[in-house]
Amino acid sequence: VILAVIMLRPPMAAASDEVFQLTPFVGWTRFDRELTDSVGVQRADGVYLGGRISARLASPLWLEFAGGITKTEADLKWSHLSANLLLMSPSSRVINPFLSLGGGVSEFKPRVSPDEHDGVAEAAAGVFVRLTDALRLRLEARNVLLVPKTNWNLAHYDHVVLGAGLTLALGGGDRDKDGDGVPNRLDKCPDTPIVCKVDAMGCSVDSDGDGVCDGLDRCAGTPRGATVDRSGCPMDRDGDGVFDGVDQCADTPKGCQVDAAGCSVDSDHDGVCDGPDQCANTLARCVVDGRGCPIDSDGDGVCDGLDRCANTPAGSRVDPEGCPRTEAQQLETELLDTGMIRLQDVKFETAKAMIRPEFRHTLDVVGEVLSKWPQLQVEVGGHTDPRGSEAYNLGLSKQRVVAVRSYLLAHFPRLRATQLTARGYGESQPLVENNSPESMAQNRRVEFKVLNKAVLKQIKR
Repeated sequence: VILAVIMLRPPMAAASDEVFQLTPFVGWTRFDRELTDSVGVQRADGVYLGGRISARLASPLWLEFAGGITKTEADLKWSHLSANLLLMSPSSRVINPFLSLGGGVSEFKPRVSPDEHDGVAEAAAGVFVRLTDALRLRLEARNVLLVPKTNWNLAHYDHVVLGAGLTLALGGGDRDKDGDGVPNRLDKCPDTPIVCKVDAMGCSVDSDGDGVCDGLDRCAGTPRGATVDRSGCPMDRDGDGVFDGVDQCADTPKGCQVDAAGCSVDSDHDGVCDGPDQCANTLARCVVDGRGCPIDSDGDGVCDGLDRCANTPAGSRVDPEGCPRTEAQQLETELLDTGMIRLQDVKFETAKAMIRPEFRHTLDVVGEVLSKWPQLQVEVGGHTDPRGSEAYNLGLSKQRVVAVRSYLLAHFPRLRATQLTARGYGESQPLVENNSPESMAQNRRVEFKVLNKAVLKQIKR
C-alpha cells in the first residue's frame, strides 16, 4: 500500500532534475551455462564491480555508459563496456523506475587460452530510490547478450548482472524535498504530506476546511464544522443525517426527526419525538405511552394529566377536566350541541296536566339553564304515546306543555312570557315504534327547542 501511495505521488517540477549521474556499482554475474571457454572450462559466476555514468539528453531520455568486470576463482576475467539510451520519468518521485537499451563490447580472458572479444547487446531495468536530494539507491537487473563478430547464429548466449549502486546526482536546478512540485527555496511548507495538493507556496490546499488536504480528501465539499475521518468524510454516529461537529444533540434515538442542529423534533411536546410518535397533536400536559399516545386510565375521554377526577365511573358524562357533569351542565351541553333539551318519561298525573312533585326538580334545572340566555326563543313541545284517541292525546299534550310553561315562568323571573311558546303534538311524532312499555316511555316527552338558531350559534362562539 505504501509503495502504491508513493508511486501515485504527484511528480515534481522538471526544474529540480539533475543533469549528470555517477554510480559506483557492485553486483553478481551469472554466466550462461551453455557457454564454455575454448579449453572446455565452464565459466563460474562471480562478483561484479563496475559503474554507470549518465548524462541527460532531453527529458526523459539519458545517454548512459555502463561497464564492469567479473573475476572468478579460476582466475578467469570477463568485462564489458556499453553505451545505452536510458528512459526515466523526468519527475523526482521517491521511487522512480527506468529502462535502458544499448550495445558495446565484451572481453573474456581465460587463464591459458587466447582472449575472446565479442559485441554485446544490453537491456536493463530497475528503480532509483531517492535517499536525499543528491543521493539515490540504484537497483538494476541487466542482460548482456553476446554477439559474435562472424558467426551470428551463436548470438544466444547471455549473461545476467544483478546489483546495486549509490547514484550521485550532479547539476540541475532547484531541489524539491517533499516532492510537491514547489522548489525548496519557494516552499513555505517543506514537509507537505504525500498526495496532498499544494498552492504556489507549497502548502496543502484544503478547499472545504475539514483538516484533510485535497488529494487525500475523498469527500469534497464537507460542511464547515463537521467532524471527518482520515479520508475527509463526515461522520454521523447517531445516524440522524446531521454530521458530528454540527450535531448539537449527540445520540439522538433512531428514527427521530431532527432539526438543522441535529436535535429531536417533538411538535406536540409530549416527550416522544416526531417519527416514533404515532399520535400527533397530543394535548399539552397529557400523559402518553411509549408511542406518544394519550393514556386515559378511567376511559372518560379526558387524558391522564388533564383529568382532575381520576377513576370516574364508567359511562359518566364528564366536563373538560374529567369530572362528572352536574345535571345542569349536561342539559346545557345538550342545548348548545343539539339546539334542544329533551325530557323523556315526563311525570304527570295520569291523564292529567298536573306536574308530579318528583318531576319539578328536573324542570328547575331546565329553568336554570334557559335563564342564562333570555335572548333565546324556545318552543315547549309536548308528545304522548298512542294510548287513547288521537284528538284526546293532542289536547292532553298541549295542556301539559302549557302547565310546564306556566311553571317555568312562575319560578324563574328572568324568563319572559314572550320567550316561551307552548305546542302540543300528541302522538304524531314518535321517536321509536310504540311496541313496548319502554318505547312508549321514550315517546312520552317534553322538548325545549330553540327557534332562533342563529342566536344559538353566536352563544356557542
